Amino acid sequence: MISRTNQAEASVEKIGPLLSARDVTLQYKTPDHLVTATWRVSFDVHVGDRFVLLGPSGCGKSTLLKSIGGFLTPVEGRMWLKNQEIAEPGPDRMMVFQEFDQLLPWKTVLQNVMYPMQVSKRFPKMEVEQRARNYIEKINLSKFTDAFPHMLSGGMKQRVAIARALAMEPAMLLMDEPFASLDALTRRSMQLEVLRLWNETAFTMLFVTHSIEEALIIGTRILVLTPHPGQVRAELDATGLGPDAVTTPRFQELHREIEEMLFNRKGGELHG
Repeated sequence: MISRTNQAEASVEKIGPLLSARDVTLQYKTPDHLVTATWRVSFDVHVGDRFVLLGPSGCGKSTLLKSIGGFLTPVEGRMWLKNQEIAEPGPDRMMVFQEFDQLLPWKTVLQNVMYPMQVSKRFPKMEVEQRARNYIEKINLSKFTDAFPHMLSGGMKQRVAIARALAMEPAMLLMDEPFASLDALTRRSMQLEVLRLWNETAFTMLFVTHSIEEALIIGTRILVLTPHPGQVRAELDATGLGPDAVTTPRFQELHREIEEMLFNRKGGELHG
């Protein structure tokens, strides 16, 4: 019998990367400066990956995500999604942000999840409401279908945002530190929720975080970026880890390895 992992690996070899970034340099303007966020960053994301961009604040993680979303054009290098160069936003890339106010406050949970499907006209009208209800059920919020965002907790709002994104069946789900504003218990609950949803549907995810532990829990592959401007420090295989592996030697070893990369730590000391 061929395992799901072996089938996925064979499929990846056959179809190639879903997303390719090659020598991507990104810049943006502030009132006083032209900021170089990333410098010649290259990586591939394959179908079904839980790919994590990990690095300190200011290393260009979120800027990379915006560029993949089609909101920022590289000044150098190129990016392709399904062999098409990324030139603009599209419904094949849905984003979930850190902020709790990403839902439309005047719409109910059901209406919020339906909204992108209605605007994009990606699905037949008669299917939209049922698709929305199916994904609300997946995130265990069926009892809150008619609730408005101000009636929900922060974690519930994030679950609705994830359901809204997944209902569009995007080629890639882009998540920009979606749990950073949550308390520790809710954050772990949301990590488990995302992993449960991924086990059900095996969507492709690009996840931004500055937490080493979260990267190792969420990711199957981790791209470690240097401090500003972000450059590729390493790409690590985190397959088989997760919340149940936090105390294992492999988890702890990778955690230490990443700490040394990011902070130049040797023997627990911080070197400049």
